Amino acid sequence: MLYADIIIPLALPKNFTWSIPDEWANKQLIGCRVEVLLGKTKRYAGIVKKTHHNKPIGFEPKSIINIIDDEPLVYEKQLELWEWIAEYYMCTEGEVMQAALPAHFKLTSETILTYNEDAENSFTHLDDNAFLVAEALHIKKELKLTEVQQILDNKNVYAVIKQLIDAQICFAQESLHKKYKEKKDTFINLQSKYNNEANLAELLNANWSKAPKQLELLLAFIHLYKIEPDITQKQLLTKAGATASQLKALIDKNILIAEKRSVDRLPNLPPLSTINYQLSTAQQQAYQKIQNVFQEKPVCLLHGITASGKTEIYIKLIEEQLSQGKQTLYMLPEIALTGQIIRRLQKHFGGNVAVYHSKFNPNERVELWNKVKSGQIKIILGARSALFLPFKDLSLIIIDEEHDTSFKQQDPAPRYHARDAAIYYASLYNAKILLGSATPSIESYYNTQQKKYALVELTERFGEAKLPKIEIIDTKIIPTKDHSRVILSPILLENIATVLQKKEQAILFQNRRGYTLHQICATCGWIPHCEHCDVTLTYHKTKNQLQCHYCGTLYNLIYTCAACGSHKFVQRSFGTEKIEELLAEHFPQARIARMDIDSVRGKHDHEKLIQLFEQHRIDILVGTQMVVKGFDFERVSLVSIVDADALLSFANFRVNERAFQLIQQVSGRAGRKDANGKVVIQTSNPKHSVLALAQQHNYTAFVEQELLNRKQFSYPPFTRILMLRFKHKHKDIAEQSSQLMLQLLSTYKNYITGPAEPVINRIQNKYIYELMIKLPKDKLLMQNIKQNIENAIAVIHNKKGFSNVHIVPDVDTY
Repeated sequence: MLYADIIIPLALPKNFTWSIPDEWANKQLIGCRVEVLLGKTKRYAGIVKKTHHNKPIGFEPKSIINIIDDEPLVYEKQLELWEWIAEYYMCTEGEVMQAALPAHFKLTSETILTYNEDAENSFTHLDDNAFLVAEALHIKKELKLTEVQQILDNKNVYAVIKQLIDAQICFAQESLHKKYKEKKDTFINLQSKYNNEANLAELLNANWSKAPKQLELLLAFIHLYKIEPDITQKQLLTKAGATASQLKALIDKNILIAEKRSVDRLPNLPPLSTINYQLSTAQQQAYQKIQNVFQEKPVCLLHGITASGKTEIYIKLIEEQLSQGKQTLYMLPEIALTGQIIRRLQKHFGGNVAVYHSKFNPNERVELWNKVKSGQIKIILGARSALFLPFKDLSLIIIDEEHDTSFKQQDPAPRYHARDAAIYYASLYNAKILLGSATPSIESYYNTQQKKYALVELTERFGEAKLPKIEIIDTKIIPTKDHSRVILSPILLENIATVLQKKEQAILFQNRRGYTLHQICATCGWIPHCEHCDVTLTYHKTKNQLQCHYCGTLYNLIYTCAACGSHKFVQRSFGTEKIEELLAEHFPQARIARMDIDSVRGKHDHEKLIQLFEQHRIDILVGTQMVVKGFDFERVSLVSIVDADALLSFANFRVNERAFQLIQQVSGRAGRKDANGKVVIQTSNPKHSVLALAQQHNYTAFVEQELLNRKQFSYPPFTRILMLRFKHKHKDIAEQSSQLMLQLLSTYKNYITGPAEPVINRIQNKYIYELMIKLPKDKLLMQNIKQNIENAIAVIHNKKGFSNVHIVPDVDTY
């Protein structure tokens, strides 16, 4: 008997085994979706991971019900990646499958009611609702759950279904249903006899006096047909200014034909391979070094300062792979970045390039998945989720801004780091990996020092542009009327005025969205908090509401203090909305825009805003981190970090690294072409060591200092960190479960810190405790402790009262 281990999209500790019917024994099943039954009724579309002859011990496996795919949906290399991610990041392959596959490939189970032919035809004993459904069943023989809801015009139909089943009028069963639908469009064509010019001339010269609009429509069609033979109904009616009834008349007269055809949802461009620029001497040297080091090492770090022209080198490397018919994955940390880069890539490679990220709808993602799998698409530009695409012949992965924290998935599982997973994925294809950054992560730079990665440096800006001058403003010494914090200092306002006078552009960065971070009672100091999370509420002026940025709950404005009854509130700190408002007051003639998660929610909102800024239809752009990551704007001569203190005050061992990287990335947006750029940093702590090194643009000195600190306190890259988080609605149970874990891991107590409450100890009504495990870089030790943690989690969940504790392992936590 042949058996199959099948991954289903559930967080199961291991993959289940089903038997393969004899008629499918010789069929290639690995990577295909199959329909299986789990339990008595639930059906799932699972992926066959492997087939074998080893009968499971302890249970009789059920048989596969149906094979969904004629050919594999995923390649075996993808299944290897899923297994590695599940093992390394302590999750299940089902959770990886859930993240990897487009939604429309994950078929859902739907209840089907089947009429019992042995039932009595009289339904008079049923109530009115059950009677209606029984009558419909008698006629149609089968009804979907959704159809029952439509019949009764009510979503709550389960009581009615139970009554019908109890009366043995029907049976309920589960059935998988496909969600993906091909997009079809109506195309218009001429009847074949009018392809003859004589027949067409006779038609046009006929008497159209009673149907002049139809003649206009026909002439419009002929005009379009000469330019583009594939004409859609919508295109024709728009061009002719005609109606559907006029078109129908021409079809009824057998002059035109309408036919439905499947069309792509994705735009089709002609494939190109055109490089029309020359690399500078420094770029050419870096490009040649990368090619040379790839002969010896599969991973190379390109450390190129901001505006040094790393993208041009990427394009040259992509062209080389394209000429060999190979595929390239170009990964970016933010969806916002894809718009500008895709225009540059399409200029050189046309339809060979496609974008893949979470803002695409499920149907579009299915179509792109199939094109990558077939090898039709050669170059994929995408965020972290693009890593899961089924590449046919992957030869190069470029990870731009490799230091960015957005490459690490937080919630839900799998909590993988796309950069590290990509390095493993590339090894399966024997592909090369190029990591690019102006401020590489400490881990990646350390790996070059250990000769694990190759290092290529690009130390000058393209076109002899200079690095911007950084000016640090001490906000403590600037007087204010009400002793409040300075938001826009006089020096910053003066610099903005100069930029506007020169018809140049400015970017203002603030790492907090909203209007004010919180409101505080002026009498007693009470601050409104979220009911579900242990965080203060942020005031959003555009919504005129308070919002929790952790659970998203909106609250009405509070006018009375809950503690003392006072009606006087003052606003503390500030976000992007407040800065935008103040700029409008100071510069009423300026065109100001804001880019944060509140202002760019739509699929194309990022790209539209960036294009407006590129076209100089915006003078000042205010935003959060998404405005400073890798963009190339020619006219930006001023960039400001409005509140650097917010970058330097996080309780995290990476705080200095993140702050330095962000300051350098922000400053990199200024003076990229002919203009001399300037960066203004506002802070109440101007003597901070990170600011001093950032002001000198001295990355090497910063890394040396940071590595000394990390080594002294045993932090990465000298160790690996595994964080265990315990979440429960009762605080004492969350704490007790963390203490129990500590006891169960007593063998490793020298490596464990905690348990302790994090800074934010309650999110979405769940209290949180943490255990931090710092391990030396020992692969066997890491494997052993992971196994012990999984065993301990099972013990805790089997303890009375602890079954609902949510225990979250986070490997290489960020």
